[in-house]
Amino acid sequence: MDVQRKLEILADAAKYDASCASSGTEKRDSSDGKGMGSTAPGMGICHSYAPDGRCISLLKVLLTNACNYDCLYCVNRASSNVPRARFTIDEVVKLTLDFYRRNYIEGLFLSSGIIRSPDYTMEQVVSVARKLREAHHFRGYIHLKTIPEADDALIAEAGKYADRLSINIEMPQETSLQQFAPEKDVRAIRRSMGRLRLKLDEAEEDRNAKTKAKAQRFAPAGQSTQMIVGADAASDHTILHTSANLYGAYRLRRVYYSAFSPIPDASRALPLRAPPLLREHRLYQADWLMRFYGFDVGEIVDDNAMLPLDIDPKLAWALRHRDRFPLDVNRASREELLRVPGFGTKAVERIIATRRTTTIRLSDLARLRVPRNKALPFIVLSDHRPSPHRLDEARLIERFKPKAMQLGFGF
Repeated sequence: MDVQRKLEILADAAKYDASCASSGTEKRDSSDGKGMGSTAPGMGICHSYAPDGRCISLLKVLLTNACNYDCLYCVNRASSNVPRARFTIDEVVKLTLDFYRRNYIEGLFLSSGIIRSPDYTMEQVVSVARKLREAHHFRGYIHLKTIPEADDALIAEAGKYADRLSINIEMPQETSLQQFAPEKDVRAIRRSMGRLRLKLDEAEEDRNAKTKAKAQRFAPAGQSTQMIVGADAASDHTILHTSANLYGAYRLRRVYYSAFSPIPDASRALPLRAPPLLREHRLYQADWLMRFYGFDVGEIVDDNAMLPLDIDPKLAWALRHRDRFPLDVNRASREELLRVPGFGTKAVERIIATRRTTTIRLSDLARLRVPRNKALPFIVLSDHRPSPHRLDEARLIERFKPKAMQLGFGF
C-alpha cells in the first residue's frame, strides 16, 4: 500500500477524536536558523483554535487503525470491517516535515490503535516524536495520545517531546465503559491521568524554582481528555459532573465532548441514531461556564437532567433566577456581571475598565461588543431600566428561542 492510500485511511480514521487542540504551549521558532518549525500562528489542515483566537493547523492521523481492542462504539474496533493500514515511523516523520515545508500545517496530532501491547504501541508513538525533535530539530507543535496501560518511563519520555498529552476517558460512567469497552479499565485510565498530573506538577515546580539548573520539560500544554456523548444513557448532569471531577482531580486543560456517530455493523447495545449535534454544543457552553464563569454543575443543570437545546445554559440559569436581576452594570461585582446573559469574560473586563472613568450608558454597549437583545432585560444602565413586568413575563423565554422555519420539500 502506498503512502497516499495509507494517509487516506488513517486520516479518516482519526477524525472521530475531537481532542485536537494546540493552545497553551511554550513559544518556539526557527528564526535563528536552527531546526524547523514554530508554534506561531498559521493556516492548514486540521483547524483548531487557541484561546486568543489563533487558527492552528495540525496533521491529524493514526499510526495505525488496527487494534487489539473491540470497543463497540469505535469504528476501528477489532471486529470492524474497515480497510486497515499502518504507517512506519519514518513515513509519519516524512509526512509531517513535507506538509510543514508546504505550509499546510504547524504541527502533528498522533494517535494509534493498540497493537501487540500498550508498551509497544506507546514506544512507536514516542519514536515518531523523538525522531522529529532530535533528528530533524522540529520545533512545531506535537500532541500525542497516551496509552493508559503503558509503562511510566514511556509516558515520561512522551512528555519530553510532546507539547500536550491526552488520555481519553471515553465514557462518563464506569458502568458504560465496562459495557461498551470491557478491555479498558477506568481505574487504569485515571491512574495514568494521576501520573501525568504529578509529572506536570513537578515540571511546574522546576520552572518556578529559583535555581540555575534548566527546568525539566514535560508537556507544557498540559493534558486533556475526551468523552463520547449519546452512546449510553448518561444525562448531561452526569457528563458535566464527571468533567468537573476530572478538572479538579487532574487539572486537565480541556475535556472534549464528541457526539456519538453510528458506525457500520454496530452492536445492538448502541443507539440507532446520533444525538443532536446541538447537545454537544450545549455541553461545551456549560463546560465553559464551569471553567471561566464560576458556575457549579448543580447551578447549570439539575440532578439527572438534560440541558435545554433551545436556549444556552447561561440564559437558562438566568431565567430560573430572575430574582437576581435586573443588575446595575455600573455597580455590580465582576462575579455578578459574569452571570448576565450575553456578557462574556472579555466584555466584563471592558465594562469594569470603562466604568472606572465614566458611567456606562446604553450607547456604550455596542462599543463594548455586548449583544444588547440578550442582555437588556437583565441589566440596569444610567439611561435604561427594563419594565418591572418584563422579567416576570412567562413569555420572556420566547424572545430568545430561535424562530420556527418552514421545512423545505427538496424540489
